[in-house]
Amino acid sequence: MTVADDFPAAPQGRPLWLITLADLALLLVGFFVLLQANQQVDRKALASGIRAAFGASAEKPAADPLPVAAAGMFNFAPGSATLPTAPDSLIAWAREALRDPRVSLRITAAVDGTPADVDPATGSAAVLAADRARAVGAALAPVAADRLVILTADRPSRRQVVVTLAFTGETQ
Repeated sequence: MTVADDFPAAPQGRPLWLITLADLALLLVGFFVLLQANQQVDRKALASGIRAAFGASAEKPAADPLPVAAAGMFNFAPGSATLPTAPDSLIAWAREALRDPRVSLRITAAVDGTPADVDPATGSAAVLAADRARAVGAALAPVAADRLVILTADRPSRRQVVVTLAFTGETQ
């Protein structure tokens, strides 16, 4: 008696290609059922369901817009909100970036934290940072007045104003 005699003969089955074909056919049917089921979906209900699944409330607005690119104006004189250079290249960058209606510009201004880098009238660094942001915002206003958000940095960094291109998504 040999070892091969110990095992029963393999039963005759269907060819493997037929099983693979049946699996693919079932996947295709499932795909068409999914398409048919999603034909009349309430987008707001779907979005709130996805938010709820990730732990966000439906009433809470979306998080800050996603930053995509940045440009800026640097090396302001200490204590001054006067633009250090002509903003022509920044305006051209903003004009090109704002061709997409789904983006906005966020202007963030900062001071360097030294005693010399404060507003001369009030002695406030926050007022000087806001003045710098306002000066850059005024330069960009002809290009994108309705899509500008002006902020001030929460801690000293450099004498600068950074303009961030932010993806805000589809308009409602």
